[in-house]
Amino acid sequence: MTLIKSISGIRGTIGGKPGDGLTPLDTVKFASAFGTWVIKNNPNKKLKIVIGRDARISGQIVSSLVSGALQGLGIDVIDLGLSTTPTVEIAVTNESADAGIILTASHNPKQWNALKLLNQKGEFISGSDGEEVLQMAEAEDFVYADVNNLGKYLQNQTYLHKHIEQILALPLVNVEAIQKKKFRIVVDAVNSTGGTYVPALLRALGVEEITELYCEPTGQFPHNPEPLPEHLTELSSSVVKHDAHLGITVDPDVDRLALVCEDGEMFGEEYTLVAVADYVLKHTPGNTVSNMSSTRALRDITEKHGQSYSASAVGEVNVVNLMKGTNAIIGGEGNGGIIYPELHYGRDALVGIALFLSHLALSNKTMSILKATYPHYHISKNKIELTPEIDVDKVLSEIQKKYKNYPINTIDGVKIEFDKEWVHLRKSNTEPIIRIYTESDSLNTANNLANKIIMDIKEIIKG
Repeated sequence: MTLIKSISGIRGTIGGKPGDGLTPLDTVKFASAFGTWVIKNNPNKKLKIVIGRDARISGQIVSSLVSGALQGLGIDVIDLGLSTTPTVEIAVTNESADAGIILTASHNPKQWNALKLLNQKGEFISGSDGEEVLQMAEAEDFVYADVNNLGKYLQNQTYLHKHIEQILALPLVNVEAIQKKKFRIVVDAVNSTGGTYVPALLRALGVEEITELYCEPTGQFPHNPEPLPEHLTELSSSVVKHDAHLGITVDPDVDRLALVCEDGEMFGEEYTLVAVADYVLKHTPGNTVSNMSSTRALRDITEKHGQSYSASAVGEVNVVNLMKGTNAIIGGEGNGGIIYPELHYGRDALVGIALFLSHLALSNKTMSILKATYPHYHISKNKIELTPEIDVDKVLSEIQKKYKNYPINTIDGVKIEFDKEWVHLRKSNTEPIIRIYTESDSLNTANNLANKIIMDIKEIIKG
């Protein structure tokens, strides 16, 4: 059993002893800590928190526990039921709520679940706020309300349509162009809430021919739910079989978007953001942001449009903070996460779908031809396992010295740029490893660069 407590929330496998997995006791304890933190930051106010969940088997149980704990603190709960991460984020601001909790373990397998924490802006809480919540949970520093002051419980099933309506109202979402193209689309939603939300969005955009794979929100994931190429073979073959224009897949909480071309080839998770940013920049001048481990192609596209690109530390909250600091009009992460501030500051696969289909429709290109218009890069992702006694910070410092003559960025680990190639080294927060990401216009070169850095690290450790 596994239980991981971090500044962004708590996640773990269902079952086991308290403290070893995401048990009912751990769920109530952490929900109580977060509710107490919200109370502390909003004194003398009647509070309300929005919650929503993906379709995991454990979702209803976890949701009931969280609702009960919050009501026990005297906080009103607005429960969206089966929902998505971006939908909950939107609902927090629409309902003028004081916070939000998303019950999802994102791309993790079905035995996992998690509580992800939002502030009153519908954005993930900061690192310092997360630390405070963790301390409250550890100290069990919470006091429940008496029977006359318990929180109320309200279900709200309207946000599927509200989210879609807000997307359709965006100026760059061209419903007319999408309707005219009469797209044939295959959707794989891994039997989570995307199975409800994505087809509903497509129909609202005027897409009539939709082939649904695993769109029943049962929580029984038919394959690994992380939208990586090796998990999308059935979607790929279905696109070809049905002579579809493209395939769409999302992760269980619908904040990551991956696409498949008409020939069954992957469009590439990294290129979801690149393509959407290209479309947005064509119509709206402005800056872009992605994290340091994302493809250089976004920078190339941004500069092609005469705008400025910035790289943040890894993590959605870091991307959002830099987007605000640079007034970026589009941003996100290379895992298929698109953040479009015109709607809200959160990764949103649904707005990504609407913007991408608008782009594809207006381009008069096939998916594969559109992909070929973008800079061609390959990312190699590796890791090196370390024994606990090794000083990871010292290893990274020595790498930095070794490559001191090259441009280096140290806001999140060490990133070294070699012309249009780069390597990014980060230490894991949860296990004794160094993650190694490299990128080049050739996968072979990217792999060779990674192997060279791994050899450097091993020599430093020996020395």
